[in-house]
Amino acid sequence: MDEFVTGLLAANADHAAQFDSRFDAVQDGQAPSAVTVCCSDSRVLQDAMWENTEPGQLFSCGNIGNRVIQDTASGPAVSGDVLYPIAHTGTETAIVVGHTGCGAVTAAYEDLTNGLDEPAGIEHSLGLLKPHLAPGVERLPEDLSREAAINRLVEYNVDRQIEHLRHSDDVPDAVTTIGVVYDFQDQYDGKRGEVHVINIDGEIDVDALQAAHPEIDDRIERLWEY
Repeated sequence: MDEFVTGLLAANADHAAQFDSRFDAVQDGQAPSAVTVCCSDSRVLQDAMWENTEPGQLFSCGNIGNRVIQDTASGPAVSGDVLYPIAHTGTETAIVVGHTGCGAVTAAYEDLTNGLDEPAGIEHSLGLLKPHLAPGVERLPEDLSREAAINRLVEYNVDRQIEHLRHSDDVPDAVTTIGVVYDFQDQYDGKRGEVHVINIDGEIDVDALQAAHPEIDDRIERLWEY
């Protein structure tokens, strides 16, 4: 057995010893307070970023590009992974978590500007991002570095995912939609690993967001108000 996998199994044994009784309250069902849609990048610690150690508290989804959109026979729709807790467990908060230096956003940017040759599965995933990112690429200021351009598109992508949630007939109006960026590259003010709120229910104006949510005004920050 691979040594790393052996280590994972040992860590899981410790986890099981600590968590045994914590599953009692969720044996027969779940009612998570929020669904989070994170990028599956290995640097994005989906539960650890919230210090979440309680089973049943968060419904965590992950994919490259933190997408809420999937293709169906009848056209684009909110992914079933994201929609399930909203439709079946009473969850009324959806959080889209982008991150600095996102590889999926980078690949979509490169494909839109220079073209890429990716395996079919990756190309399909990028194809769900590119139509929504293309207008953002066109709006980028010309004097930006490649890194700065990509991190602005990270915000733009989060905004588009929030927009899709808000415009979907499958998502009730009562659901609060929040867009954030997880920063491990010192792009925002604050410590590495902090989450910065960039969008609440479609509002992206920092001043308006801070006025409406003074309790978290120091966590509201954007790189790009386009």
